[in-house]
Amino acid sequence: MTAQILDGKALAQRLKAELRDWLAGVTPKVGRPPGLAVIWVGENPASAAYVGQKQKSCAQVGIASFGGQFPASTSQKELTQLIHQFNQDERVDGILVQLPLPDHLDSTELLHTIHPDKDVDGLHPVNLGKLLRGEPGLQSCTPAGVMRLLGHYQIPLAGKQAVVLGRSILVGKPLGLLLLAADATVTFAHSRTPNVAALTRQADILISAVGRVGFITPAMVKPGAVVVDVGINRTPTGLVGDVDFAGVKAVAGWLTPVPGGVGAMTVAQLLLNTVQSYCQRQGLVLPRFSG
Repeated sequence: MTAQILDGKALAQRLKAELRDWLAGVTPKVGRPPGLAVIWVGENPASAAYVGQKQKSCAQVGIASFGGQFPASTSQKELTQLIHQFNQDERVDGILVQLPLPDHLDSTELLHTIHPDKDVDGLHPVNLGKLLRGEPGLQSCTPAGVMRLLGHYQIPLAGKQAVVLGRSILVGKPLGLLLLAADATVTFAHSRTPNVAALTRQADILISAVGRVGFITPAMVKPGAVVVDVGINRTPTGLVGDVDFAGVKAVAGWLTPVPGGVGAMTVAQLLLNTVQSYCQRQGLVLPRFSG
């Protein structure tokens, strides 16, 4: 068996093309493009790469970028005031605080300061509450991107056993809720879970978001399973995921690569969330895009 690839990069490019074409027709009528404000603090190289990728993608589809990089010495009060300004700025439809932040800053408090309607990361308690209740709202980019990727490839979820490795508020918990809403039976595993391999071998859908190179081995995968690698680990030879790609490819039925899988979908979903907020604020109907 050789797994079929869940090509997030190709789907993300398709989504960006659809967004670009749609916004080209809508922006002149509205009088302004959608706007995304990105707040990046400090000199973290990984953050620099992520922010650059997001700003480049915004430019490609016709979304205006605001905000920028701020010194590591920037205070909590200064960032809070900046977020309040963006909350009131009619040009801004989405606000993103790039994580991680320097240790002296309280990221939770800053994320809670973002207006829920502009919370394109889907991390405000209001949006997380809507997700829990199954109500429409802005959803966390990586989980929503994973679900869109699975939907695009018509991966059946109803009645399937899904195992999510990781319980973060960024990925694991919201992704588990989305899978549950799609009628999968969801099990969470984490660092305190004994005999993780016994669980993963039962999974029809296996999601790994633990940030450990090569953590998922072929022996941990049910033959024919769908394996989604959310891990992004920087090594001297480049980016790798949590999954032993070469080994697991011979066992799984479907598999996401790193890079070119979930990461690309995360950025595409950020753009979609920004346009969703734009549509809500302008009274527009959000089109049905690919996925």
